[in-house]
Amino acid sequence: MIDTPSIQWFPGHMAKTRRLMRDSLKMVDIVIELTDARIPQSSRNPEIDKLIGNKPRIVLLNKADAADESMSRAWCDFYAARNIPAMAVDCRSGKGLKAFVPLLKKVLAPELARRENRGNVGKPIRMMVVGIPNVGKSSFINRMAGGKKTKVEDRPGVTRAQQWVKVTAVPGVNNLDLLDMPGVLWPKFEDPLVGEKLAFTGAIKDDIMDIEQLAARLLDILNREYRGLLCERYRLDEEELADIEPFDLLALIGRKRGMLISGGEVNLERAAIMVLDEFRSGKIGRISLEAPPAKGAQ
Repeated sequence: MIDTPSIQWFPGHMAKTRRLMRDSLKMVDIVIELTDARIPQSSRNPEIDKLIGNKPRIVLLNKADAADESMSRAWCDFYAARNIPAMAVDCRSGKGLKAFVPLLKKVLAPELARRENRGNVGKPIRMMVVGIPNVGKSSFINRMAGGKKTKVEDRPGVTRAQQWVKVTAVPGVNNLDLLDMPGVLWPKFEDPLVGEKLAFTGAIKDDIMDIEQLAARLLDILNREYRGLLCERYRLDEEELADIEPFDLLALIGRKRGMLISGGEVNLERAAIMVLDEFRSGKIGRISLEAPPAKGAQ
């Protein structure tokens, strides 16, 4: 086993984002909160609940194509039991998003009925899109807008200021105004495992991490929970993984992939980067690192 590192990352612009979010809520009808389907709990900023209050909300479990499908269904059921509409989607491919507008209209049915009674049926639905860094907010907005309207990169911290995007070509609604907020973490992770899971998925910049330790920790978890996928991806035998130490597993994978340096040693940094990249892209397989809390838990 490897000790879990203490990971904290709260750039100054994220404190500003909290203020922007609080001040902008009065301008929107609903909040669309994106989470990472592989870590639905750790990728939900606990401060957002306090900021949003009673504002209507939909939770999107994004990157669902890289997550364990049965686990994503369990998470959607968990949120539904708490009166939070949720759906599993993949915003890059658009998978699952066809059901978004019907759900949106269902959640906003009371507000839309009031508008119809007042003769304001042409008024746009205004949505605030929130979530932690690198969770896919821009990909969602671009899908909704039918083209590349916001900058999309697979690294945290790309969206640095709020921006409005007008959407006029979505079937089933007259028009939408989407407010894209910068990704925001929270000042302190009370549970070190939360910070670690965020680092696994790329929500925290790799350049502040010990990348080899991070990859070894991930492999330790995958060897316990998804050993079959590791064996299939890296052509390993289950027997040799039974009692292997995490760094030895990282070295074994690096050697299998021919990542050697002078003297026949394994380039652990290169192997670590590869393992993290392949986990984040779903190449190792569909993996979820969190299960919903037990029934009755908050």
